[in-house]
Amino acid sequence: LVLLERRADGVAVVTLNNPKVNALSTALLAELAAVAGDLTADPPGAVVITGGERLFAAGADIGEFAGRAEAERIGAAFHAALDAVAAIPRMVIAAVSGFALGGGCELALACDYRIAGEKAVFGQPEVLLGIIPGGGGTQRLARLVGAATAKMLMATGRQVRADEALRIGLADEVVPNDELHARALALASELAAGAVPAQALIKRAVDGGVESDLGTGLALERELFAAVFDTADSQIGVESFKANGPGQAQFTGR
Repeated sequence: LVLLERRADGVAVVTLNNPKVNALSTALLAELAAVAGDLTADPPGAVVITGGERLFAAGADIGEFAGRAEAERIGAAFHAALDAVAAIPRMVIAAVSGFALGGGCELALACDYRIAGEKAVFGQPEVLLGIIPGGGGTQRLARLVGAATAKMLMATGRQVRADEALRIGLADEVVPNDELHARALALASELAAGAVPAQALIKRAVDGGVESDLGTGLALERELFAAVFDTADSQIGVESFKANGPGQAQFTGR
């Protein structure tokens, strides 16, 4: 249900593989959590998550919905999987083609950067079933697009196309559909060739900071700024700058 490819350029590609609509069943979520755990224990240079050429993920498996007990189990599965994706200590890019609805949108929100094909559609339509998002949507969407916009999108269940998603901050780039995966892989490859330990600390600092007050975030930044000088890449980068100027360093990822 979840395919993992580790490429020679250091990029890991995670592909959802649950035809026809990549429903996020509890079985798929368990596999996704396991894959995210593997990518955390043995990090690549960067990660791309995709659902394929025409579809990202249409949401939860509605066939599993029933009463409160099932909702608690499904919610726990979503949070375990998507929190694990968010915790991967590398930059994670969502390549969103076609529909990313409900849990599919929440998966995209758990990534660090979202590249959308021009035909992509995002939404949290749970309210149309009389329920609310349960995979982190109420929290991550508000942090991206602001509380008022997030509330209205979730309260109406309105879907937004790629151009609007870009305008409100739900998508970070929009490219032609036939260029989507090439663009995501190119960006991930560029990241994987960079100072990935520093990237990991940047991610940790930003994520930790936005979830706390400014003073706590600044203290975390000071801590991580000192810690990054323990990496080999920091020494390579500083010495390269002194010798050759900026942008010439060949990093090792250590």
